[in-house]
Order: sequence, then C-alpha cells, then structure tokens
Amino acid sequence: MGTDLLAAGIAGPLAMLVALGVDRVFGEPSPRWHPVVGMGRYLEISARWVAPSSSGRRAGAFVRGALAWCFGAALVVGASVALLMWLSSWWWWLQALALGLLLKPLLAWRMLRDEVRAVEAALSESLSAGRERLARLVSRDVSTLDASQVRESAIESLAENLNDSVVAPLFWFAIAGLPGAAFYRFANTADAMWGYRGERNGRDWTWAGKWAARADDVLSWLPARITGALLGLLGSLRGWRAWPAQARLTPSPNSGWPMAAMALALDVRLAKPGVYVLHAEGRLAQREDTARALQLAGRVVGLLALAALLVALCIGSARP
Repeated sequence: MGTDLLAAGIAGPLAMLVALGVDRVFGEPSPRWHPVVGMGRYLEISARWVAPSSSGRRAGAFVRGALAWCFGAALVVGASVALLMWLSSWWWWLQALALGLLLKPLLAWRMLRDEVRAVEAALSESLSAGRERLARLVSRDVSTLDASQVRESAIESLAENLNDSVVAPLFWFAIAGLPGAAFYRFANTADAMWGYRGERNGRDWTWAGKWAARADDVLSWLPARITGALLGLLGSLRGWRAWPAQARLTPSPNSGWPMAAMALALDVRLAKPGVYVLHAEGRLAQREDTARALQLAGRVVGLLALAALLVALCIGSARP
C-alpha cells in the first residue's frame, strides 16, 4: 500500500516534466484534438445564449453567464476525472506518461515564446509588420503604437501569459491534478472570451461575462504573485519595495504582478497607453530587452522543471 502511494505521488511531478518536455520539442497539438480549442468552441456557441444582444436585464445576463460557465466547467472536470479513472489501473510510469501528454495542451510555453520572438522579428522588418504581428498576441488597438510601445506590449503579454499559460496551470495541477489544471484553463479561456466590460461584437458582456472574469481573478490570484516573485528572484530584482505599488497600477488584480516584476527586473518602462504605466522611470524597451525578457521567462520555466524533477527524485528515493 505504501509503495502504491509513493508511485501515485511520483506520477504527478513526472507528468509535469513530460508535459514541459513535449511542449519544448513538439509545441501545440493539432487544433482538431486540442482541448482548449474545444473549450473555446463551447464558449463561442454558449455566447449566443449568454449575451444575445447589446440590451437586456443585468440580472438575467449575469445568471445566464454563471450557469453556462458552471456547466462548461463541470463538463471539463468530469471529463478529466473520467480520464483519471481510466488511467488508475495502469502502471505508475505509464500513468505519468499519459498524464503528461494530457497536461501538455493545458500549458503553452513554446507557443508564447515563439509569438513574442515573432513580434521582434517582424519589427526588425518594419513598424507596420511589428504591429500586425503583435495584433495576434494582444487584444488592444495597435495601430498607433511606435516601435518601443510594440516591444512593451509584447513583453507585457509575455509576463502576463507566463502566468496564465504556464505557472497557473502547473500550480493547479500540483494542487488538484489534471482536473485542477483543466478547470483553471477553462476559467482562463472563459475570461479571455467573455470577461469584457461593455460591448464586443454586438454583445454586451458587462454583466454576462462578470462571473467568468471574477472566477479567473480568484483562480489566478496566487499563481500571478508566484510568477511575479519568480521573475523578481531570477531577475535579481532590487526594487522589491516598489513591486506591490507598481503591480496595483493595472486595472486587473493579477496581471500587474508579473508585469511589474518584469519591468523592474529589466529596468524598462511598460505601459498600456491611456491605462497604466509601470516603472515610469525605466528605459524605453529596446531589441535586446525582448531577448532578456524571453531569457528571464525561460529561467522561470526551467526552475519549474527542476523543481518537478527534484520532487520526483525525492519521492523515488523514498520508495523501498
């Protein structure tokens, strides 16, 4: 029995290593088999019922949004639990491999890294090419951004999505296994698609998307601060006292923490025009700052992989 418990314990950290390794080598799976794409399709279809027009009662829109979100989350968690039950009779090492393959689509470091690199590469060709590439990464208006602002936006997105696409899924996997990671990914995807203030594509999401936005805020609260702390530690951050105040300058309760840590660690100014400015005394972002930001984010991912390896080795050494 003790051996079984140890085997079950070692499967989790090994699965993280498998997921990060597969992500590094192969990147994203085909959209046809991608679970996050499936979540997006459910949310897109449900949107027609949740927010049917730009007018309607607030209470009704909020209830529809909450019910559709809860139903989708239940489907995701239920499917994850069913998969775990199916894997439960497998050998522990095969469970670890399968869990890693199932976890991989719920995180996306390589894709994030490549997209940020692509923005810098496009910017070296022309400002318009950089703006066009950035538009694939962020939802803000990029038409008036200059070269430094394009870089700032790419670095901000790197810091924010390092949490959303890597740290937070692994955090919830460590806490609640595959169902936890899938639950978080659904919540984060719902926030990205529904968590708007005001009208978008002819639908009013002010109340219809409020549940999705708040759920993501709650689930991302601790991982966002962990991400920021890791960026600060690995980036030799000296402005720890300034970090909390800078993080709170953004409207989001979470995204400011990794973005502020990145700005302070790189000593660059990061801003969203008309909304916030992080580390206003910092330098304007240059080409080398994008490379430094990617290197720093890569260190965070590497540290997570190392932590998973050490936990697996510790558990493995305790086995009889």
